[in-house]
Amino acid sequence: MRDTFPQIAILGGGLLGGSLALALGSIEKPPLVRLWARREMTVAEARHRGIGHATPRLDEALADASLVILAVPVGSMPELVSAALAAGLPDHCLLTDVGSVKQTPHQTIAPILANSPVTFIGSHPMAGSEQTGISAADARLFNGAACLLTNDDDAPAPLCTALERFWQAIGCQTTWMSAAAHDASVARISHLPHILAASGARICLDDPSLARFAGGGLRDTTRVAAGNPEMWAEILIENRQSIAGPLRESLNDLAALLTFLEAGEQEPTRQWLATAKQRRDGLILDRKLETTNFTNTE
Repeated sequence: MRDTFPQIAILGGGLLGGSLALALGSIEKPPLVRLWARREMTVAEARHRGIGHATPRLDEALADASLVILAVPVGSMPELVSAALAAGLPDHCLLTDVGSVKQTPHQTIAPILANSPVTFIGSHPMAGSEQTGISAADARLFNGAACLLTNDDDAPAPLCTALERFWQAIGCQTTWMSAAAHDASVARISHLPHILAASGARICLDDPSLARFAGGGLRDTTRVAAGNPEMWAEILIENRQSIAGPLRESLNDLAALLTFLEAGEQEPTRQWLATAKQRRDGLILDRKLETTNFTNTE
């Protein structure tokens, strides 16, 4: 990786930005990695975690960077890209991000770079946690994770290959798709599950005193509801058009179950649950196969 991207700037000191810096520091022949964060407290924590080149100065982080990674909320990216250009974003660098939606970055960043030779390619490593901040950063966060890549702005093939190899070097399995296909996919496999977990927490824990009796099922199904509400509100609003359809399907699906229960119909209820089990079992099998394949290619 050092030959392709000798110096990397990570802009954002949260969970993903910090984990990226730690992951890159753990590979063989690591590149020079600089982590930028707005707050001095975050910079100090990053240095405490072993990220030596952490700085609150944007120009210092960007100096001679060959790859710049936006690890901030999608809504903050346009302002940060503008600030980076003013601070000396290198003409030769490749720009990417780690945002949970992809149409918005392509639509908002491209105009800012219109008069710049800098190239933008979208990235979304499907890795994270309900925990947030640099203190939760983990060098192993990307091991075996899917990374979805988008090239709606027609970046040259060599840059696409270089970025794909970058993500693979820290343990990701890469797939290319359009930004629209990405947003539709993550609406179902990431954003809707968060909504359902949040709804479960709201309804099941309406009486907090019952929490002491809860078993693993409630904990498992509501775990991601502990995520940052501000961050997730932004994600859901940004991807609201793609989420709306699956969310309506969920409402209709629950309405059908309610009809079965109110009528006391056990067989339709069993079939409803059996379909859920069959699809969930397929997910477990797929993950085992992916892990096996990934391990075999190491």
